[in-house]
Amino acid sequence: MLTYSFANLNGASMYTHLYSCIKADITSGVLHAGDKLPSKRMLAKNLGISIITVENAYAQLLVEGYIYSEPKRGYYVARIEQMPSAAEPPAPREPLLHASAPTIVASFSKSSVPPDTFPYNIWARLLRSTLSGADEHALISDTSAGGVLPLRQALAKHLYQFRGLNVSPKQIIIGAGTQSLYNLIVQLLGRSHVYALENPGYPQLAAIYKTNDVFCRYLPMDEQGIRADVLENSGADILHISPSHQFPTGIVMPVSRRYELLRWAKEKSSRYIIEDDYDCEFRLYGRPIPPLQSIDSAEKVIYINTFSKTLAPTFRISYMVLPVHLASLFYEKLGFYSCTVSNFEQFTLAKFIEDGYFERHINRMRTYYRTKRDRLLHYLATCKAAPALTVEGENSGLHFLLHLATQASDTTLTQAALTQGIQIKFLSDYYHDKTSDCSHTLLMNYTGLPDDELYPALDKLFAALEPYLEL
Repeated sequence: MLTYSFANLNGASMYTHLYSCIKADITSGVLHAGDKLPSKRMLAKNLGISIITVENAYAQLLVEGYIYSEPKRGYYVARIEQMPSAAEPPAPREPLLHASAPTIVASFSKSSVPPDTFPYNIWARLLRSTLSGADEHALISDTSAGGVLPLRQALAKHLYQFRGLNVSPKQIIIGAGTQSLYNLIVQLLGRSHVYALENPGYPQLAAIYKTNDVFCRYLPMDEQGIRADVLENSGADILHISPSHQFPTGIVMPVSRRYELLRWAKEKSSRYIIEDDYDCEFRLYGRPIPPLQSIDSAEKVIYINTFSKTLAPTFRISYMVLPVHLASLFYEKLGFYSCTVSNFEQFTLAKFIEDGYFERHINRMRTYYRTKRDRLLHYLATCKAAPALTVEGENSGLHFLLHLATQASDTTLTQAALTQGIQIKFLSDYYHDKTSDCSHTLLMNYTGLPDDELYPALDKLFAALEPYLEL
């Protein structure tokens, strides 16, 4: 007869304690496969507990497979495969001694948004309004794979007014960041195609396509972007570009080159262009560059944009605009997916756009970034290192290029900056085949530095670089 003590339960219920005791006897081999367990009544009487307690313990052991029952015969121990004995833990090794990594005090390589520029009060009020007025549409999960209709309607209106795109809400697909949208595009267009990427370009983009098992070609650019003849000879079917402000070069593709690429796409039904318009709102001089899709008459351009640049990098809402025939194919082929963005966030963003807050925020941020850029340009023009510096692409978006007159390698300059706690990247860091280490072209991404830290960070940077510059 099984005998267990119930003197110290340590807060556990009686049936849980009994279950644990019997389970321990089974797994340790005290009870063997096929052994008959006492009846519920006999075990309850022997242990001085209620039949319900035994019944609950047996029921848990039964559902987990430690015992089995036979009608009118009782409960038996099930055959349990023995777990392999745990391997001896490896002997602890002495920790490797590394030189302490330098502390980063400022970065000109990362794109971010100063926290104090986000419209917290407005967003919180709109979110409370969304939550307090939530009806069945905000709570049900059976929403369109493309996102909630009010947000897609607000985006269609915004794109018409500010980007010159005349699209229907059905063409707009909402996703949690551009990465999720790239994954959908690969599934929509297929993995058998060759994808062409700009070289130099955004490293994460190539990584996303590789994880989707698609073959990529990295195409060189001239001063106007990717050439149509180079694209034709590459054998690519899908071209991914950012024509209004290429990252990292800052190239703005002229309209003649855009028509050449559209002509290339039109020649075959399998060809498409993915247009990444990631920071179109922040052209700091003149009118925004019209998107490629606005002159696409053959329905060959997939337009992508994100709120990560305009609101915050952690604001993981992006969207793409599919040509009409691809939108229909999307819902036919991938319509079973659920939208990856919370309904509450979508409804709140729809109000933020519809009520004009987004437009006002963009205007305010454009002024903010223009002021910060002007301060940076003034510093570069008046500092001791000015004769060795040449600025390029300062009006196109949220970063520009700074050419350095130097014979030092980019790696040497990067390490020198790190000794002052300043993180930088050069154009050479963004080439797929990093065979060259002498671009001497620094990317100046100034978005994330607070105003009071800009000049001190620049002082540290040029204190490190000046010994290598040809002044």
